[in-house]
Parts: sequence; C-alpha cells; structure tokens
Amino acid sequence: MRTRLDQTDVRCLAEAFELGEVEGWAEIPAGTINSNHRVDAGGRRWFVRVNEGKSEADVRWEAALVDELAARGVATPRPRRAKDGAPLVPRRDRWISVFPWIPGAHREAGEVSPGDAREVGRALARLHLAGAGLADRFAREGIYTTGHIAARHAALLGDVRAAGDPALAPALEAAGEELAWLAGRAARRAEAPRGIIHGDLFRDNVLFDGDRLAALLDFEQASSGAWIYDLAVCVNAWCFDRDVEPERARAMVAGYRAERALAPVEEELFPVELRAAAVRFLVTRITDVHLPGADLPGKDFRRYLARLERWRALGEAELVAWARAG
Repeated sequence: MRTRLDQTDVRCLAEAFELGEVEGWAEIPAGTINSNHRVDAGGRRWFVRVNEGKSEADVRWEAALVDELAARGVATPRPRRAKDGAPLVPRRDRWISVFPWIPGAHREAGEVSPGDAREVGRALARLHLAGAGLADRFAREGIYTTGHIAARHAALLGDVRAAGDPALAPALEAAGEELAWLAGRAARRAEAPRGIIHGDLFRDNVLFDGDRLAALLDFEQASSGAWIYDLAVCVNAWCFDRDVEPERARAMVAGYRAERALAPVEEELFPVELRAAAVRFLVTRITDVHLPGADLPGKDFRRYLARLERWRALGEAELVAWARAG
C-alpha cells in the first residue's frame, strides 16, 4: 500500500535531512514495493523513499551496504545523512531514506541494445568485485532463495484462490517440475563463488544517461548469494522481450567477463541459474502480483513462464556456450 506524503511531511523531512527550503515535490508512481517522491529543495533535486514494510534494521543495513559499495567505486548514490547522522528518519510509521537525484532514464521494454546489456554486465561484475571484501560483514540470506521459493510454491498448492484459478494450473505444474529439477542440483550450485549480490537488477533499477550507465539503484533485496545467479537474474530481466535475445545475452555475459572472469563451475551452472531465476519470478509474481490483484503492468507471471520454457527448450549445452562466448 502506497504512503502519500503531504506538504507538512515533506517540509519536516527537508528539515530533518537538511535539504534546504522546499521548492517543489511530487509523487513518483513507479516502484513495486516502496513509495517514492521527487523533492526539489535547496537548489537541488532529491529522491525520497518511503520504505514500505521494512524494519529500521533492514533500512540501516541497506544504507550501510550502499555507502560501502559507493566508496569502492560502484555507481550508486549514497544515502543522505540526517542531522543526527542517521541514514533514515521516522515518519508516518515508516522509515524514510533520502538520496541525491541522479539524472538519467530507465530503458523501456524494447529499447535495450546489446551495448546497454554489455554495460549492465560490466557494472554487475564491478559490484560483485567491490562487495567481495564485504561479504562477511554484510552476510545475510536472501528472502528469494530456491528454498524460499519452494516453500511459496507448496503454500500455493494449498491455496484455495490458486486452486480455483485455471490460469495458474500450467504455471504451478511447471514450477513444481522445475523446483524438483533444481533440488537435484543443489550440491553443485552450492559450489559456485559467492558474495554480495544485488538480486533485483531490473531495468527500473538502472539509470542511463544517454549511452552511459549512470547508476545502479535499490539494494533492498541485496544479500549473500552466488554471483552467477545474480548474472542470470539480469539476463532474464534484460535479454528477453517476446522471446530471448541471444545477442543481448551474449553481450551481457561478455561485459561481465571483461571485468571478472567466470569460473568453470559458473559456466557450467549458467543454464541452471537462468532457470532458477525464472522460476523465482514466476512464483513471486503469482504470490505478490496476480493473486492480490495488484495493478502492476509488466509484472504478469506468464512472462516468466515463457522464459522458463525457453531456457528449457534451448538446452544446457547452448547456454553454457553463451557463458563461454565472452
């Protein structure tokens, strides 16, 4: 549920974060989870995020991680500190974060070029390398591991709403088959190099300024995880329109490998992680979007059912070749 800020809220936040006199502000309708606003104050523009459904500890963890990554050269805006030095303030029973506004635009569906994909791959690899020394300090399990997705799927099988929805039957069957297939590969997947991962680097979490990648955004789903899985999430998100775009996918992998070499086990697991990422979003878009009836264009679970079916059809040998092509 969106949190709307009024003029009093915005002025109080501007004072708390020492932004200067408020000149204007507006709600930003984009965003799946958080409520976001643009605020002009003190001659600058700021991004104000109302963190929905998150604890103070969660918001502080993300702010500290982003601070460290930015200090290590990752292209991401550092959180603004309030007068008391904290990266957050309470308002309307929520925790509020403020970031400097980064000029740029998101790539729309169908606009992504192989060059864009290459730049995203490079930026993701740089993020992984920058976070390598932070893995122990910021270690935490993600909330979308395959085990968590399997638990969601099991709950869906007992959900009367899901059982009564004929559109879900093929998706739930495919997800069940896929989760069983992934369970048989759990030991090998555990051997992949790990560290800090973004976990959600979709088009709406990347800003471009012309052809230049300007910023990576929104680290709330960051966690400990396999780097090759994080790359697979990006390929699913950026390299598929009505069908997979092989040129984009190979460009993204090549961009990644230009910054960080893939280990042989990662090349081997690339097709496995593509399918793991696809089943994750297939299930979460059923639980978080379809069943609640959320009005989120572009978040249809069928898009990820199509991805899953395509990765299955392409086969492991071809996808491993993509991983090695960079």
